[in-house]
Amino acid sequence: MCPLPRPSLVASTSTLVLASFPSAVPPAPHGASSVVPEPVEPPGVRFATFNAALSRPRAGMLLEELAAPDNEQARNIAEIIQHVRPHVLLVNEFDHDEAETGPHLFQDNYLSVGQRGAGPIEYPYVYTAPVNTGVASDVDLDGDGEAVTEPGSLAYAADAFGYGLFPGQYGMVVYSMYPILTERVRTFRTFRWADMPGALLPTDPATGGPYHSPEALAVLRLSSKSHWDLPLDLGRGRRVHLLAAHPTPPAFDGPERRNVLRNHDEIRFWADYVTPGAGSYIYDDQGGYGGLPADVPFVIAGDLNADPEDGDAHPKAITRLLEHPRVVDVRPSSQGGRGAARGQGGTGERHRGDPGMASADFVDEPGPGNLRVDYVLPSRDLVPRSSGVFWPTVDDPLYRLTGDRPFPSSDHRLVWVDLVCP
Repeated sequence: MCPLPRPSLVASTSTLVLASFPSAVPPAPHGASSVVPEPVEPPGVRFATFNAALSRPRAGMLLEELAAPDNEQARNIAEIIQHVRPHVLLVNEFDHDEAETGPHLFQDNYLSVGQRGAGPIEYPYVYTAPVNTGVASDVDLDGDGEAVTEPGSLAYAADAFGYGLFPGQYGMVVYSMYPILTERVRTFRTFRWADMPGALLPTDPATGGPYHSPEALAVLRLSSKSHWDLPLDLGRGRRVHLLAAHPTPPAFDGPERRNVLRNHDEIRFWADYVTPGAGSYIYDDQGGYGGLPADVPFVIAGDLNADPEDGDAHPKAITRLLEHPRVVDVRPSSQGGRGAARGQGGTGERHRGDPGMASADFVDEPGPGNLRVDYVLPSRDLVPRSSGVFWPTVDDPLYRLTGDRPFPSSDHRLVWVDLVCP
């Protein structure tokens, strides 16, 4: 069994309960497609992460599109999910709205409706909460000498706690067939970057001094979106913590490399959180301190924006997790990723990593090319059974769902791992 002790400190939550426990669902028809996994046999649980690119340039625009069942991109995203049928799914880049209407609309008008022969899928439990993207910091964070506080401009986005044109852009949602223990959820949205011991705070290459002003460092948050610890009740005394995040891309900065360094420390946050004794400095949004107990099973998931071999991320960013003694790297892969690397050429021809493990189809020239940036990383007390990346080959009947630029769904691919909690 995988028992979970009750933590003493919890955070407020935004879980939407629609039913009780998951029920068996039939596999969706998929013809001769090789990217659709077989159904999970009990007691297995399929965890997945998907940067669905359901983010829009204007607040409320996503809600307008999801209010009707005919948005083509949303239909393609829903169909991918219906084919893979994860029990627990983290969606990155899903605009957050204060009323938390978006996740309901996507469930009711897309996931609950069979798409092109795929079976509908129901998630009784949904978690969403505010993120830092598009939230005004009221200080100058991009070093241009001005603190922009009016939403809507690129200058405002650059001075927000996380890059965004409006509060909630590039948000996150978790869909689950298992109950989310809302009274035990912890969120870390307001944790300050400077409060991390040994933080890689950027320096000004011209002066050697801090890049950010004292006023900026006093408020600058570590999470570009947020970090969530969501305990899931899998039944029969089995509980697993989903650790969800979406660190900033290690790009779009200058010689100070502030985004590279922030990405590193956002990933390091989870490494410290699951290391006994290393997370004592961590505080959540309710004021509780400490990391995850050593005997608690977990799954780290999300678009972490870091490849262990290629791209622009700090060389030690994702390796902290992949080589962590409590973490198993199942190394999900696809033939579609390998085929894309062969067909696209460009930067990909110079990559060192296995192209089959890529999960994002980024521009090839000038780069960075296809990268492995989306992860589902279980703790060692969970038993991996199967895994994959939903990236069809060009001759697969479901290639229409991923395609080529302009992408019919997202430039990222859904990554899934089947796990058993003994």
